[in-house]
Amino acid sequence: MAACLPLLHKTPFILDERPLLEATSAHAGLLSVSRAFRSLGLPDLIKANLTLRQRQRGFEEAQCIESICLLQAVGGECPEDLRLLLGDDCLERGLGYRLPKVTAVREFLERFHDQKLEKLRPDRAVQKSFIFPSSAPICALQEVQSGLVRRVARLYQKQGQPQRMATVDQDATMIESHKQAAYAHYEGGKGYQPMVAVWAEADLVLADEFRDGNVPAKQDPLTCAKLAFAALPENVRQRYFRGDSACHENDLLEWLNHPDREKEPGGRIGFAVSAVLSGPLNQALRKVAETDWRTFGKEDDGTLRQWAEVDFVPGEKSEHKDSQPLRYVGLRLLKPQGVLFADGSDRHFHAVITNQKTEGGRLLDWHREKAGTVEHTHDEVKNELGGGHVPSQRFGVNSAWFKIALLTYNILSAIKGLCLEGEERTARMKKLRLLLIHVAGRMNRNNCVMGLRLCNDAAALRRMQQVWKVFELATQATCAKALGRRGG
Repeated sequence: MAACLPLLHKTPFILDERPLLEATSAHAGLLSVSRAFRSLGLPDLIKANLTLRQRQRGFEEAQCIESICLLQAVGGECPEDLRLLLGDDCLERGLGYRLPKVTAVREFLERFHDQKLEKLRPDRAVQKSFIFPSSAPICALQEVQSGLVRRVARLYQKQGQPQRMATVDQDATMIESHKQAAYAHYEGGKGYQPMVAVWAEADLVLADEFRDGNVPAKQDPLTCAKLAFAALPENVRQRYFRGDSACHENDLLEWLNHPDREKEPGGRIGFAVSAVLSGPLNQALRKVAETDWRTFGKEDDGTLRQWAEVDFVPGEKSEHKDSQPLRYVGLRLLKPQGVLFADGSDRHFHAVITNQKTEGGRLLDWHREKAGTVEHTHDEVKNELGGGHVPSQRFGVNSAWFKIALLTYNILSAIKGLCLEGEERTARMKKLRLLLIHVAGRMNRNNCVMGLRLCNDAAALRRMQQVWKVFELATQATCAKALGRRGG
């Protein structure tokens, strides 16, 4: 008689080579993303703003974008990963159409690139950095993004969570790429450096500007900021802006502080931007009297965070002639006695330029919070939603792929904020997939009504039921019954 092997020394089943022919899916929860996509009116927004099809047959623009969003939500990093979803009968029955092939998605993305714009690139010997202008389809995607933001804001208001305050956090991020068309960036590699603006309170991307890697972040940050504030819903009553030293740029600061902002919906824009530590500003910080530095925080390693008002007037004024001079708030990081920074000093100086009168410590803490908003968005979009991969040598294709990744981020953020509770509302994408997307299910038909059944996971079912409740949408079953009663 054969000896009984211990459990962990064997596999207690055989691998059955017969395929499972039922309409099952390992990620049936993706249909929740589709539900939100359609309920938010994205198909209508896309149809109203984006016209790329040259013939009536084939996939609609909204179907292509929905397919890419689903691919990015499930973890795909490039159009080729769509092959992993093809043939998923459960998913395709839930969508109502067969997912497009990789070639179809590639052809769709190619239409976002305008070859005529390539002629505008100056010779590298004349101008090294050049902000490539957005093609008409890329601008249309920005309009879709703006419409999505406003519709999500209306849903928050409907649920009794009106978003009256909007803090716009703007920052550039680096996307590494070894493609021949990529340009060298300041970190020594090659790639792209898009600028992104995020609505901190709602965790929604408002706007972005895709750029070559050799374009410095400080070059024309105003364009992205204008797009971001234009995307805000009209029910916003307070507006703010936070940025790093790349936003310490004359045109941007003048626009933010201009008296005309007070006449716009939302009113005046209060801002705090990291100041470029020029020689004169550094000297002004070091001249601040010791008694003027006030401690407002302490790092885990004992480093003191201190602030002080800085009497400083820049050589080149960026303020409007009718506005008040901007305020400089100094930040001193002071090491405990006997401990030094890596450069051998016991103190580092920084400063923030602002038009607000908030107490210095509170202002610096508030400004520091942007690291948990826009930088979190960069991380999720690049590392979890495929935004860190550029699929083409063509600039417009890469820009479209990145913009759709931001669109996907907003849809998933809306699902978390409107449908989930407790710690799940702040779940990172890796965990959200386990909570909602990677849920096994089967599509079946009962009395001519198609239904989705999930595996025995009551918590996952409750989450999907909440998505169905918040993101209202007519179903084919409902429509079919109505048509039957009318004799249709």
